[in-house]
Order: sequence, then C-alpha cells, then structure tokens
Amino acid sequence: MRVCFYTLGCKVNLNETGALEQMFRSAGFTIVPEGEEADVFVVNSCTVTNFGDQKSRKWLRRAKRENPGAVTVLTGCYPQAFPEEAAQFMEADLVCGNGDRKAILDNVLKLLDGHERIVAIAPHAKGERFEELPVERFETHTRAFIKVEDGCNRQCAYCVIPRARGPVRSRSEESILAELRQLAASGYREVVLSAISLPSYGLDTGTNLVELVEKCARVEGIERIRLGSLDPDMLTPESITRLAAVDKLCPQYHLSLQSGCSATLRRMRRVYTAEQYAEVVRQLRAAYGDRPVSFTTDCICGFPGETEEDFRESCAFLKEIGFLKVHVFPYSRRSGTPAYDFPDQVHEREKQARSREMNAIAEDIRREVLAGCEGSEDDVLLETPLSGTLFTGYTRLYVPVVVSAPGHKSGEIVHVRLGSYDGERVRAEMV
Repeated sequence: MRVCFYTLGCKVNLNETGALEQMFRSAGFTIVPEGEEADVFVVNSCTVTNFGDQKSRKWLRRAKRENPGAVTVLTGCYPQAFPEEAAQFMEADLVCGNGDRKAILDNVLKLLDGHERIVAIAPHAKGERFEELPVERFETHTRAFIKVEDGCNRQCAYCVIPRARGPVRSRSEESILAELRQLAASGYREVVLSAISLPSYGLDTGTNLVELVEKCARVEGIERIRLGSLDPDMLTPESITRLAAVDKLCPQYHLSLQSGCSATLRRMRRVYTAEQYAEVVRQLRAAYGDRPVSFTTDCICGFPGETEEDFRESCAFLKEIGFLKVHVFPYSRRSGTPAYDFPDQVHEREKQARSREMNAIAEDIRREVLAGCEGSEDDVLLETPLSGTLFTGYTRLYVPVVVSAPGHKSGEIVHVRLGSYDGERVRAEMV
C-alpha cells in the first residue's frame, strides 16, 4: 500500500506528519511523494487563513479526481477549528481533528476494507493531556524537530489557533529527553524545540522552558539546540541570563513581533508594547555580551485600523532592532476571529503594497546585518548537497550559507569563515 502526505502550516504540523509517516511505515505502507499514485492521501491542514483551508480542499479534490479508488483523509487544524464545515467536505473519506492521531491508521484500514465514510472530530476538553507522537527519523531533514507542547491560552484578535489547538498541554521532560537520546543515536546533531506556544511550556506541569533547555543540553551527541517562536513578554531577566549560559543553545531568537507599532499591538490584543519588545532584545544582547546573537521575527501589514503613520512606525522599528530575517505577511481576514469584524479594514491592494514595501525594507536590513558578519567565523550544519562538494546550511546564528566541504556529508557540522551575501546565501569557506 502507498500513502502520500501533504503538510500545510507550522513546524508542529511538520513534526506531526513525520509521526504519522512513521506510524504508516511501521504498518507496511510505502511513503510516496506528491505527484505519484497512491492508495491513501492525507492532508495535515493549517487553518491560520481561509486560503489554507482552500488549499487543503483543492489538494484532496485533485487527489480524488486522479485516484478515484483512493482513501482521502483531512486532518489537522482546519477540521478541529471548523468541524461542521469540514464534515461537509465530501471528497474526504476520513475527517478528523488534532486529537487521537493514532486512530487515523486504524480508520484508514477500515476504509480500505470497505467501511463507509468516517467523521471523527473530538472537541478539546478541559484537562486534556498531551498526545505522545514520537518521531525517530525525519527523512528529508538534517535537523530534528521535537514537539514539546501543544495549545495556546492567549486570545490574539487575529488568531484562530486556540480554537484549533485547545489549551496549553506540555509534554513530560522524560518523554522529550528519551526522544532526544533516540535522535542523537540516529545521528542528528541539531534539534529544534517546537510548539504551538513554546514559552508556555511547563505552565501546566510546574516546570518551564529554561529548565527543559538546560536538561536537553546534557544529552550526549546533540551539539546544537534551536528554539521555535517565543513571545517576548514571557522572557524574564532570569530566563534570559540562564538561556544565554547554555553553550549548545544557538544564539538566534525568533521573537514574535506582529507589529512594531504599540497602537496596532493593542488592537491585535498582544500583551506587550514595541518598547517592551525592544527592552527584551536589549537584555538578550547584554546577556551575550561580546558574543554575537541574532533575531528573526514575523510582522503583519494592514491589520484593521493600521494607518499610514502606524505602518511607518512599524517599519522604523524593524530598522531599530536590526533583524536578521523578517517574515512579512499582509493581514488575512480570518472568519472565526474577533478581528474579522473589526472596523477600518485595510483595502487588499493597500495591504499588498505595504507588504511589498516592508519586505524590501526587511531585505535591506538583512543585507546590512549579513555585511556585518563578513569575515567572522561560525559552525555550519551541512544540509542540502548541491553540485560536487557544495552544501547549503545554516550557522548557529541562522545565517544561510553555501560552502565547499570535501570529504563531508549532510548532517555534519563544520567550521567556516563567512564571506559576502549574494541575495540568497552567504558564501563561506571552511577553516
């Protein structure tokens, strides 16, 4: 039997798809890439935007049309957040949410055996526990992703994720460390701690993210630890000092911003100001002292009520911080969120224009930051092999490089000196 997976959305979805692939492979299935015939097609959906829902439906429709006898599965955040709507999508033979992922295989086997269509979307419940979905290998990645937490307790005006993912649920330290040791034994040298709300880790169990990072750093074989997205208001001075002291922790912080304008942040129902964000960045830089540290972020353009002045203030803030990389998004009006009905919606053309302008500004900032790295040295995790001995990879600071590394292979870490930036990657040479 052949199964094809299509994943939309965040690194948590990527991790969960990896667990599903492992589950199906253990049951004798062969995982095939997009474009090939299969007996089962699975979409692990993202519902952050309406467009994400549309992509999931479109992919399954095409799979059903080109493989009329195949079993089609719609799972993930879309059916969890909008169960009634997803249940009406008849091109999916199995519709299920984010709970009880282990039941997907059993239900697929039932459908292959002639069972009628199955809709099994269990709502999130108070006291719900973290669902264990360990992954031993990531077939197409040289770094490993470990899901350590699920759910979010915040209520940002633009976000449907709490509805899709439920309340904060933390994975036990013992389970995380056991998976980390397994990944190290499989040859992984870098691990990314991923979550829906990473700094919320431990709120429900009495521990915290810093303690987890410190314990992960003691696992032999793991040389680099990277963190997923962090909310700046949840980083205390003590936690910043302790994180900076962990040598294995990559000194690159993805601090969620969304806007560099405090007035816009208030409308978004974020719980920090631009000034408070800048102070957290200052504290992190101070904690690292003479050691380099980099910052990446996300920023939304055209949120309801954002004036031209607000937009300019947000752009100026990006320059003030000096981000290595900014993921810029035009605001996507999402049904099921408070912001959907906010007054003063920004016209789509204006949102797109602001997004283009901010992207250009972000790229200028990136060039400036990378120019400052020229001549410095860092370690690189070799990833995709190109022609001959060339590899792409990322430094500890998350600088994208291309380097010639004769005698080395993907997944190894080499020491390099950074050169110039070509608009995509930094040319580097081994030292």
